[in-house]
Amino acid sequence: MSYRELRNFTETLRALGYPRLISIENFRTPNFKLVAEIMAWLLKRYDPDSDIPMVLDTEQDRVIFVKTAALFLVQKARIKVNPKKLYEADGYAVQELLKVTSVLYDAIKNQATVEEADDTSNVASVKSMINAKMNDLRTCRQLAAEIPERGASLFDLLSKEVDLREHRTAALGRPLELSEVEKSIRSSVKAVEDEAKQTVNNLSNIASDESTLDAKIEKKKADLERQQKRLAQLQTVRPAYMDEYEKLEERLKYLYSLYVLKFRNLTFMEQTQGDFDRAEVERSTVSF
Repeated sequence: MSYRELRNFTETLRALGYPRLISIENFRTPNFKLVAEIMAWLLKRYDPDSDIPMVLDTEQDRVIFVKTAALFLVQKARIKVNPKKLYEADGYAVQELLKVTSVLYDAIKNQATVEEADDTSNVASVKSMINAKMNDLRTCRQLAAEIPERGASLFDLLSKEVDLREHRTAALGRPLELSEVEKSIRSSVKAVEDEAKQTVNNLSNIASDESTLDAKIEKKKADLERQQKRLAQLQTVRPAYMDEYEKLEERLKYLYSLYVLKFRNLTFMEQTQGDFDRAEVERSTVSF
């Protein structure tokens, strides 16, 4: 039995809410009474209605208790434990008890995760409901702001109804003259015909403009193709001055390397001359 398993077992029991304080030292030596209490408590956590007698006075009673607990775990929780190790009531019994506590602890963790997810979904639904209510509130405010304007407009229209009613009654009471009706219809027909002619003229102008633009586009395309061909030809032709340019480039590289060499020599000689002058000054100072 490792120290890590003992520590995990005690921490898991504490997380499950075991009422007693369990330390690692409790399992250094066999302690059947403590193992039996923990086992009975774990079985109650699995099934609150479980009733396993805690009679541990004789060896036969302890064997019956261990076998009954192991059978209960197999039937109820599908957990197989070693009754012999449980009876030893030492570190090896902790290994068997850890199987039970691990399942219970995982179930509690999963339940907490599910509850957290439910809380998150509830919060999201509440937020969406609040957003919907806020949108409704903004709509109501907008409509409330429009009501006075619509009311004022309706009031102005209704105030003009008296004059409009008189004009309407006079127009309806006046007898219709066929010559005026015919004249009005002919005027309307002429206006429609003029509008149609203007539309036809506009369409013809658009067609001519379209053909002109097509011709210009084709001309620009032809110019572009000629310029591209000219560019390709110029790119393939080697300029006449390239030979002289390459020679001058090689000459420049040579002169630059010569310049660098001379500059380095000059710098070295100046440094040497300076060192020599300082040495002479120091020598003359010492001799003086």
